Amino acid sequence: MFRIGCHLSVSKGYEAMAKDALSIGANTFQFFTRNPRGGSAKAIDEKDIEKFLVITRENDLAFFLAHAPYTMNVCAADTGIRKFAREMMADDLQRMEYIPGSLYNFHPGSHVQQGVEVGTQFITDALNGVLKPEQTTTVLLETMAGKGSEIGRSFEELRAIIDGVKLQEKMGVCMDTCHIYDAGYDIVNNLDGVLDEFDRIIGLGRLKAIHLNDSKNPFESHKDRHETIGNGSLGIKTLTNVINHPKLKHLPFYLETPNELPGYAEEIKLLKSLYR
Repeated sequence: MFRIGCHLSVSKGYEAMAKDALSIGANTFQFFTRNPRGGSAKAIDEKDIEKFLVITRENDLAFFLAHAPYTMNVCAADTGIRKFAREMMADDLQRMEYIPGSLYNFHPGSHVQQGVEVGTQFITDALNGVLKPEQTTTVLLETMAGKGSEIGRSFEELRAIIDGVKLQEKMGVCMDTCHIYDAGYDIVNNLDGVLDEFDRIIGLGRLKAIHLNDSKNPFESHKDRHETIGNGSLGIKTLTNVINHPKLKHLPFYLETPNELPGYAEEIKLLKSLYR
C-alpha cells in the first residue's frame, strides 16, 4: 500500500487532524508535538485521543510521525538549552505513548562550534537518558542538508549517533529527499548508489520514513529550502523514482512542501497517480 500524507496542525486536536487527513486523500500524516519554535505543549485530551483512534482504525490511517520542534537542540553549547531540549524530548516521548507504535522524528541539532564529535556525544547522552525499554515509539534521526554546524549531513554522522545509543532497537532514520540532495547525495542521477551507500553505512532496515520534498536549491547547496513537488531541482521524475523504488515504496511518505491543505490534496492525488 502507498502510504502518503503531509504535515498537519495538532492545534485543533488529534480527531481534527485525522479528519483533515481523510479530506485530502491521505492515509498517514506528520505533526509537530508542540509549537515548531518550541515551548509548552497542550495537555493531552484523552477523549480526543479516543475519537482519533476510532477514526484511524475505521479508515486505515496509520504510521503517524511526530516531529520535534526545530528549536530543540540537544547538542547545543549552552547547558541550559541542552537540558531544556532533553526535557522536551522526554515529555514528547511520554505523550507519544497515547498513540502506540508511532514514530518520532528530530533534527540531530547544531554543535555550535564545539565540533561534530562533541555534539554527537551530547546527542547520544540525551537519547540514552530519555529512551525507555518499554516505549513503543521509534525515534528517528533526520538526514540534514548540512547548513551551518548541523550534525546529520552525512550517513556516517547519523551512524555515529546510533552507535552511541544503548537501546538501538528504538532508533531509526527519516530520509528527507530535499536535505540529502542539498547535502550532496545525488538521488537525481544515482538513486541506487545513494541507497546502496545508506545500506552499507546505516542499514536500510533502519530507514523508517521518507520526507518527500522537492528542493529550491541546486545539488550540494547545503541550503535546506523545500519546494512543491515537481517544481524544484529534484523534479517529478526523480520523486516518482523515489516512491516507486523497490527498497523504498513500502515506507510511509510525508510531504513537507510549502502548501496548505488544498495544495497537499493536489500533490497527494498526483503522487497516487504516479505510484505503481
